[in-house]
Formats: sequence, C-alpha cells, structure tokens
Amino acid sequence: MAFAELLERVGSLGRLQLLQAVALAVPIMWLTTQNVLENFSAAVPAHRCWVPLLDNSTARAGAPGAPGPDALLAAAIPPGPGPGPHPCRRFRSPQWQLLAPNATAANWSEAATEPCADGWVYDRSTFSSTIVAEWDLVCDSQALKPMAQAIFLAGVLVGAAVAGQASDRFGRRLVLSWSYLQMAVWGSAAAFAPSFPLYCLFRFLGALAVAGVMMNTATLLMEWTSTRARVLAMTFNSLGYSFGMVLMAAVAYGVRDWARLQLAVSLPFFLCFVYSWWLAESARWLLIAGRLEQGLRELQRAAAINGRRAAGDALTMEVVLSAMQEELRASRAPAGLGSLCTARLGLRTAVSMLCWFAFGFTFFGLALDLQALGSDVFLLQVLMGAVDTAAKLGTLLLLGRLGRRPTQAASLALAGLCILANALVPRDMRPLRSALALLGLGWLGVAFTCVSVYTGELFPTVLRMTAVGLGQMSARGGAILGPLVRLLGVYHPSLPLLVYGAVPVLSGLAALLLPETQNLPLPDTIQDVQNQSVKKATQGARGPSVLKSTQL
Repeated sequence: MAFAELLERVGSLGRLQLLQAVALAVPIMWLTTQNVLENFSAAVPAHRCWVPLLDNSTARAGAPGAPGPDALLAAAIPPGPGPGPHPCRRFRSPQWQLLAPNATAANWSEAATEPCADGWVYDRSTFSSTIVAEWDLVCDSQALKPMAQAIFLAGVLVGAAVAGQASDRFGRRLVLSWSYLQMAVWGSAAAFAPSFPLYCLFRFLGALAVAGVMMNTATLLMEWTSTRARVLAMTFNSLGYSFGMVLMAAVAYGVRDWARLQLAVSLPFFLCFVYSWWLAESARWLLIAGRLEQGLRELQRAAAINGRRAAGDALTMEVVLSAMQEELRASRAPAGLGSLCTARLGLRTAVSMLCWFAFGFTFFGLALDLQALGSDVFLLQVLMGAVDTAAKLGTLLLLGRLGRRPTQAASLALAGLCILANALVPRDMRPLRSALALLGLGWLGVAFTCVSVYTGELFPTVLRMTAVGLGQMSARGGAILGPLVRLLGVYHPSLPLLVYGAVPVLSGLAALLLPETQNLPLPDTIQDVQNQSVKKATQGARGPSVLKSTQL
C-alpha cells in the first residue's frame, strides 16, 4: 500500500483533485438526465380515440341540432373507468340517445363499442410530443413503454459487464473517454429515430456507455485521493446525480418535445469527450499494471499542478520501484473474475452485489414511475433532487462518524421501512404517500453513496473495476426487474410496495456481514486484503487481553 505515501508526496487533495472532481461531476449530472429521461420523454398524456364526429369538420357539420363539444364527446366516446372519456374505445356509431335529458350511463352496451381503429387524440397541454404519442404506445401497446425502459437498463447491464474488465485492462481514462463519445453519438441518433424499434436500439447502444461513465468516474476520484479525503470526493461525485435530477426537471420544463429533449441531454457529452483527454489517468492503476513510466509521469504532473514541483522532480523510477516493490511483486499473480469468488473475497462479492441490487431494484422501481406519485412530474423531480442532495450531504457525516458498515445497513433498512409504511397509507392520502416515497428515495441516496465508497474499499486495485462492474450489473439487473414488480398490483395494490420494501431491509441486514473499512488505506493486491483481515483479527484478539492487563 505504498502508493498512499507517493500520493501524499505529490498531493492527495490539491488543485488536481479539485479540477478533476469538477470535470468529472459535470458529465455525471448529464448522465442522470439520461437515466430519468423517460419520466418526461415517455410521459403518458391523456388520450381518447380519434372519431370523425369530433375530429373531422365535415362529419361534425352533419350532426343533428348542432350539439356542443361536450355533447359530441358523450355521443362518440363511452365513459372510461376513471374520470373522463374512455382512453381505448369508441362507439361504432354516434349514440344520440345519450344526449336525451333522461339518459343514463347505462343506456349503451359494450357491444356498441370498438377499439381505436383510426388512432388517438392526445392532450398536448403539458408535453407537445412524447414517444408515447409519437408511436401510439397506449392501450394494447402500453407494455411497449416499460419495454423501452427495460431495454435501456439492459444496455447499462451489458455495459457494466464489459466496462469493468476493460478498465482494469486498458485504463480508466481511455474507457471513460470512449464512453462519453458513445453516449453523445447514440443519444443524438435516438432523437432522429424514425421508428420505435430504432429508438430502442439507439437507446440500448447509448446505455452501453452509462456504466462505463459511472464506474470510471468513481474509481478515478477514489484512486487519486487519500483515505481521509476519499469520502469527501465520493460524496461530491454522488451529489452530481442529485443535481442531475434537478437539471432534468429544468431542461424538460423548457423543452416539451421528446426529440429535442433527447438531443438536449445528449449533445453535452461531445464537449465532455473533448476535455476528457486532459484528465489524469489513475497513477495507482498504471503502476500496478506495470506501466511504470506512465505512472511516474502522471505523479510528476500531479505534483506540478498541486504546486509541489520539487517533490515531483525528486520522484524517480528508483524511488517508485523501491516504494512499490511489494505491490508490484504481488500484482504479478493472476487476478481475474474467478478471484472474486475465492474464500478471501467471495462473501464481500456476494453481499456487495446484493446491496447494489437492492438499490437498483427499489430506486428505479419507484423513480421511473413519477406519474404514479403525483400529477406534477416536474415538481416531483425537483423534490427528488432536493431530498437526494440533503441525504448525500448527511452521508458525509454518517460515513465519518458511524463508518461504512453501519451506514450501509441502516440506510437500506430505513429505505425499506419507509416504503413498507407507505403500503399502510390509504391511496387518497397522496401528499403523505409522496412524502414517504421521497423519504425512502432519500435513504436510497445514502445507500448509493455508501455502496459506491464501500465497494471501492473492499476490493484491491487489480480487481476494483471488475468488482464495481459486478455491482453495477447487479444494480441494473434490479433496475430491470423493479418496474416489472408494478404488475403485481393487479393482485393487490399494496403488493408492489411490500416487495420494494422487503428487498432493501433484507439487504441491509446482510450488509452487517461485511468488514469495516473506515480509515483503512485502499488495498492494491489480494495479499493486501488478506493482510488487513489478519491485522484486524489480531487486534480483535488482543483487545480483551490488553483491557484486562490495564485493569490489573
């Protein structure tokens, strides 16, 4: 773990870390807009069948008695299951008898209706265009909307499977820059998609890069900071997601057309790609990977930017080899995906993946269905960002005072309890239900920040990105399953909330099985992980005897 000493020489919390943190946080904000984009671009507007009597001026002119719009609507469209006209059926022929003074809603039969054979008319008062209205993803085709969300999340899952090992092999910055370009190109292409299948394809290709951005951003921040500054850097990174939620609401409020909105949240990644080549590659990874000259140059560059040029000039290849001798020797041992399933790391891998899964499953199950929480999706998106910001600022205090393991367990458990409590609240108490849901999402924000820090500290440098990749895959697998749980509502309205609440509670209890990593240096090799475990066990065994001798 001698890299920590080299990092202290060149500066572990200086101008380089500050500039890099800001440069990495901006893309994270725009990445968040991609994650929650379909709350707006795929919003379902109020709709009804297109009928000649209402939507064709010639047919309207032939109506007897020149009835008003409301009367024509009553004669052409049956009442729906909720307030307003039926969204998916129309009368085969006008039911003029329904306009009689003594007519009732029972004066028509289901046999007199038919599906919307000529398309739909959409309410465009909130959004001028959405993909739902563009490709008629309603009624019999309403399942295509969650399918589009699932395809995007599947792309993130596949990307996480590739990006982790690619970053451990080719470097953090290279994969990050490529991911920026991929998001810019395919995100922009989705705005011009002429059909729904092509739209889903472009969204999938863009999603392949999402995990690459998230994972490499967090790892670059973590590997360029010391133990005492690591939580601060990761909390700042997590705040980028919170600000991104507010940014999404602001951009969507000003751009109400789905294609322009898609373009607006994709073009900034071209700029991110251009300036990403200035970012510093992880010197820790370069040295462990055996690229000693490049690692030395990055350390000297960091020293110059941090105002420690003399310390940088004093760094030579001999100094680096001397400091990293043990790590370089240990890094020659093969470390692949199978190493995460060994006795040393197997429990850590399983429990961290479960924590990632619980976050993705519950967060995306709730956050991708804002219309179910209230009518003003813009306000709810801002409130989500505000609550998430407050929660992540609180995480900075919790991680410093309580440590990683208690914070991880408590945040997941409390998130689940808030959601379980929501299952007991009557549906007509919408403000209370929204408040409990936002509170649960806030605790999930704490859980996300904690698991991002915790996973990086649990695994050595040679496997860190692979482990984070598995975590991201678990989160995206949960995110794909999460929205599908809403289908259980047909059996009982509270059943989805019971599932959403139970999963994080059980995962929080499992997190108690993980070791505490607070104030420990980042391990570089598998041997470092074993040394930490042995040292901790030795200290634990000596603790009671030391206390006893003190009392004597």
